[in-house]
Amino acid sequence: MSLLLKSIPNASFGLQNKILLSSLSTKNPLNNALCSKLKTYNSLHLATESSLSRNSLNKNDILNNLTPQRFMTTKKSEANQLKEKLFYKRKNAGLSMKEEDMKKSNEYNEDYKQFLSQSKIEREFAANAIARAKAKGFKEYTPGMGLKPGDKIYVNNRNKAVILAIIGQEPVKEGVHICASHIDSPRLDLKQVPLYEDNEIALFKTHYYGGIRKYQWAVIPLALHGVVYRKDGSVIPVKIGEDENDPVFIVTDLLPHLSQEQNKRSLPEGIKGEELNVVVGSLPFRDDDASEKVKLNIVKTLNEKYGIIEEDFLSAELEVVPAFKPKDVGLDRSFVGAYGQDDKVCSFACLRAILDIDHTPQKTAVVCLADKEEIGSEGNTGLRSSFLKYFVHDIAEEFGCKGRHVLSKSECLSADVTVAVDPTFSDVTEKRNACYMNCGVGICKYTGARGKSGSNDAHAEFVGRIRTLMDKHGVVWQTGELGRVDLGGGGTVAAFVADLDVNTIDVGVPILCMHAPFELSSKLDNYNAYRCYNVFMSE
Repeated sequence: MSLLLKSIPNASFGLQNKILLSSLSTKNPLNNALCSKLKTYNSLHLATESSLSRNSLNKNDILNNLTPQRFMTTKKSEANQLKEKLFYKRKNAGLSMKEEDMKKSNEYNEDYKQFLSQSKIEREFAANAIARAKAKGFKEYTPGMGLKPGDKIYVNNRNKAVILAIIGQEPVKEGVHICASHIDSPRLDLKQVPLYEDNEIALFKTHYYGGIRKYQWAVIPLALHGVVYRKDGSVIPVKIGEDENDPVFIVTDLLPHLSQEQNKRSLPEGIKGEELNVVVGSLPFRDDDASEKVKLNIVKTLNEKYGIIEEDFLSAELEVVPAFKPKDVGLDRSFVGAYGQDDKVCSFACLRAILDIDHTPQKTAVVCLADKEEIGSEGNTGLRSSFLKYFVHDIAEEFGCKGRHVLSKSECLSADVTVAVDPTFSDVTEKRNACYMNCGVGICKYTGARGKSGSNDAHAEFVGRIRTLMDKHGVVWQTGELGRVDLGGGGTVAAFVADLDVNTIDVGVPILCMHAPFELSSKLDNYNAYRCYNVFMSE
């Protein structure tokens, strides 16, 4: 090629192209590719006689510009630009977030871990949320007290659920913005008559709460949280196993040397419900005549420390939870590992989101921290009940309008966790429609099972509005479903809020090991969830 060009140094650029085309052997595949590129090059007039002087390029310039690599790079760049413009691609927050926001994320997650360590059960979360709200100027709401824009109020529902609100600038009749989450988590509850002795060991009988994998709760350190209502009406708070000097508890399991029969069980039956018995002691009361000496010694210890007798268990709510502290996970400390992140990771984000609003928002902002979601949102502290509806109705009456009209114009983010793709068990998710760690808060148009049974399927109009809002404020978000079609499934509080005629969509943090005693969340996803709820309620 170079010899041919050397013989015609003054030939025009277009003529040189034609000569090259005629001289290249079509038997060589590389030449075929080059001929095709040369023809494209000529047809697009990327270099013409009018734009280039005959003497402006020497033969080396021409050869450099006519390599197949040159043409392929140009074409690929055009394709990439088109893909960037037209394709949906989830963003990794670790690459797209600013350094300033990364620092804020770390500060936020430190606060989250500290709060979570003190709020393992719903009663503790509710009490700590109210304490923070009061510190920010929130007042307990009484129907008929009179409200005006900028007022900050809260409602305590039986010490297990909380509603917080900031009255907005727009009339309440135009609707309110709600973030709804739940503050209960899977656990082991003590039965009403829990304490017994067997083979000179004292144990508690338990009844598991929510969808746990029972085998995961054996041979891990456990703590006891809750309240005891004594016969005289006094309330005794209980928290054992969290302080460094506290004892912990445990559910036993078999040694591998003697587990041959147990090994034949299916995984869900590896540990049965009635085998979730918590070891609480073994020292006998020093009396030769008494029976059940170990049990007696345990009751004596409880009586000395808390002033309770065995009968007081009948009016107690005592929950066995993992004794783990929230910890950073990974060499890069990119994850938070902790018990109860379903759904306290979203609940804390909602709490911080409304407490950090330092102005009067356009719409009235409402955060609902509910109970009982893990067992179907039942009871009067769960969102199947009317406590959220009644609150909105009471607010509506303050401003002379009907609650149902307010609800019909309201919007809600159901702030509950979703599943993240687990690289070890990725086959349970459909990767194109799944959430990934570090890719932001997860927007789930629908949940449910199989044919979307039991789900709230958000309307496209509302999905579009939330998507636009997130992009406007630079919130990193993604979209996903709760696993493969026909493989399990799950639900949130979304369907129950939607039953009130409220536009609702699930928006939450993707996590790994959901419902396990130690769950994983991404610090960047946690922070983007907080930002999502904050901008939704702030506008």
